[in-house]
Amino acid sequence: MFEDSLLESSPSRAPVLKPKHWIISLALGLIVFLTIFFGLPMVSFGAETKVVTAQAIILGVLTAGYALMLCYVWADARHLKLNAPVWFAITFLFNVVGFIAYLIYSAIKTDNWKRATLPIAYICEGILVGLFVLVPLIYTEALPSAQLMTFLAAPPPPPPPPPPPAAAPAPRIIHKATMADIMKAPTVIPKTIARPDEAPAPAAAVGVVGGIPGGVPGGQFGGVLGGVIGGVMSSVTNAPPPPPPPKAATPKRIRVGGQVESARLIFQPKPEYPPLAKMARIQGTVRLEAIISKDGTIQDLKVVSGHPLLVKSALEAVQRWRYQPTLLNGEPVEVVTEVDVNFTLAE
Repeated sequence: MFEDSLLESSPSRAPVLKPKHWIISLALGLIVFLTIFFGLPMVSFGAETKVVTAQAIILGVLTAGYALMLCYVWADARHLKLNAPVWFAITFLFNVVGFIAYLIYSAIKTDNWKRATLPIAYICEGILVGLFVLVPLIYTEALPSAQLMTFLAAPPPPPPPPPPPAAAPAPRIIHKATMADIMKAPTVIPKTIARPDEAPAPAAAVGVVGGIPGGVPGGQFGGVLGGVIGGVMSSVTNAPPPPPPPKAATPKRIRVGGQVESARLIFQPKPEYPPLAKMARIQGTVRLEAIISKDGTIQDLKVVSGHPLLVKSALEAVQRWRYQPTLLNGEPVEVVTEVDVNFTLAE
């Protein structure tokens, strides 16, 4: 397929690109790769290794192809006795457009259109494939945000272990006394027997003046004046005081707005701007819902809204924030609030 195209364009089937041309192109591509791989982290602090490696590989491959294209124009123009410096300068300045112009011009001069049509077709295919790969990386708004949120959001905590089974109550043994047990003679003779005069004295009865003997069980002749009323008053006076009203239970968790909570921050590290979002010029606000525990630490972060490329950095920063404990009725409580993290590119 390449017999009459770039690799062998002369009538004698001699390849235009020599081994030295391949060595020069690969060496230039390797130099560009190493320069970007070791130089970019010094210029852009905090750049991820994967991003730097991908950028270095892409620019290294493009540089090697660009150098190989210039070598071909120089060698082929000298072989066809065309103005090699002019076409080299045109290709150097206009890149792929200059190279296509040279292929068309050389095809007209040699009356061999295969040497121009095949390379142009390959170049067009390479540009289309590159666009399909690079466009989704540049315009991230076209990516499915809902699916990205599932990848970037923190997984839910595992469910708590089930409570241990309640211990079964001990069986109650109930013994029913039968008539035979009641009529059974005792097997042990008691040492002492209680006498009738040792029985406890009956309680003194309360009477009323002018009361009729026997009218009230336990009545007495010439009852004491005020006996009933005094008894009632003494029972009222000696009654225990009523129990105090139950204290209102303090809620364990309250909800407070973000503006109130921002005034109680005692430690607020700033989030790092993601390198990929910075390259794509993405900025905006990430809104999170957080639970501030009783000791002021952040618990159970949830994403409410925000760009997928900014969510991870916001979660890592807010997780380290610290607040003053919130007191309600003198007791610390948990607080549910919303936190806004702003990402703004410097002009």
